Amino acid sequence: MVKNIGFDTEKYLDAQIKSIKDRVSNFDKLYLEFGGKLYYDSHASRVLPGYRPTAKIELLKQLGDIDVIVCISAKHIEEGKKRGDSGLTYDYQTLKDISDIKANGLVVNSVVITRYSGEVSADKFKRKLQNYGFKVYVHNEIEGYPNDMGKVLEGCAKQPLVLTEKKLTIITGAGANSGKMATCLSQIYNERKNGIKTGYAKFETFPIWNLALDHPINIAYEAAAADLLDINLIDPFHKKAYGIDSVNYNRDVENFDILISLMKNITGEENPFGYKSPTDMGVNMAAKGIIDDEVCRQASKQEIISRYFKYRKEKIEGNESQKTLDYMEEIMKKVEVTVKDRKVVEPARKAQKNAQEQNEKGNKGIYCGASLELADGRIITGKNSHLLHAESAVILNAIKVLAEIPDEVLLLPEEVIENINYLKIKILGEKTESLNLEEVLIALSVSVYGSEKAKICIEKLKELKGCNFHSTHLTSRGDEAGLRKLGLNATTDAEHSLKF
Repeated sequence: MVKNIGFDTEKYLDAQIKSIKDRVSNFDKLYLEFGGKLYYDSHASRVLPGYRPTAKIELLKQLGDIDVIVCISAKHIEEGKKRGDSGLTYDYQTLKDISDIKANGLVVNSVVITRYSGEVSADKFKRKLQNYGFKVYVHNEIEGYPNDMGKVLEGCAKQPLVLTEKKLTIITGAGANSGKMATCLSQIYNERKNGIKTGYAKFETFPIWNLALDHPINIAYEAAAADLLDINLIDPFHKKAYGIDSVNYNRDVENFDILISLMKNITGEENPFGYKSPTDMGVNMAAKGIIDDEVCRQASKQEIISRYFKYRKEKIEGNESQKTLDYMEEIMKKVEVTVKDRKVVEPARKAQKNAQEQNEKGNKGIYCGASLELADGRIITGKNSHLLHAESAVILNAIKVLAEIPDEVLLLPEEVIENINYLKIKILGEKTESLNLEEVLIALSVSVYGSEKAKICIEKLKELKGCNFHSTHLTSRGDEAGLRKLGLNATTDAEHSLKF
């Protein structure tokens, strides 16, 4: 069964490309700041079913001859900050992004390390990039940014100019607060001094300005940025200028006067870009691609629940605050959902309870449950055992169901499991022989050579991409890696799977 589609990527790309080209035509050069991930936008694909995660790269390829500048904050490098979706630190995510961009035939002009103030880890990353052959620029932290106009202008003047040749330059980064805006300002300041009519705009996807403030798609954006405590609001500047409601988010609205003042001082013109509102700065035609509003509403509600579980897990691990979790609970009330509205949650909890009830020895082990929703809506469950983690069990169960192979058929030969167990316990000195998902996937690939059924099942793994998954406990590294590689939309109750 094909999942319901609510978004037409081609319609969106046509409208977005036209809008960008119109914006470029107003300037000698345009710096276009990209929010979100450039190569693979999984958030958009979840809340807009039918949106291709690679749409942004497809768009850039269609735009033609462009430069790409990748920004990364020295502060993020120093902190070892990670992306939640990939699990990669920002420096490694930057390397991956560059690789993906170049693999798609686009030119990465250079990397800008922003907000630098002597970080040793940033120096090391710079050397690594240079060893790979990339041009690297370092922009120092600007004291007083963005409020102290004098210091900002002085700071922009001191930043090295990134040499670009194309009429359109894309400014991207591994995540929020990568220094993209400050880089754009510095470029505009230095190029305007050289007599080049340089412009600025923001590539936006969320919030969608011409949807209602309380539309679940826009509320899902609030959920995605809940750790920053961002909120959507009606753009007061747009309302005043045009008399219509437009949705924006608080930081853009709060900083608009400052930004316009900066632009005025940088260029010496009263309103160099003609923007009357934060909404005007954005290039956002996402609403043009929505072909089934109800499908997108329901998908957005599911995304909000998933975000709640994500922040809850991070809080349990000590990486998030109760304040963020409280904010998420308010967001869930806005769209009238609870965790039980995610279909895979209760079956996973029931599987955990069954594992405990079926334990004949009555010992006090750790009991874990997991569940997965197939594309056709069927729910598959699994529980942990002395042989398999719950994640491993549910994936094996799911592909057997898809391949119409009886449950009692074993996909992994006993000798394969025994050999892996011997390696883990006797050679590597691990404490448990139970196989995590990554180990099971490798074992399954080995089993293909002796089993036609395993060969059929391994092909069914592709059908799990994008399916919803839930576990009752914190996933191990091997399980987390396996879930990510399979492309599952995974959540967890985040119970500890260790005994203390």
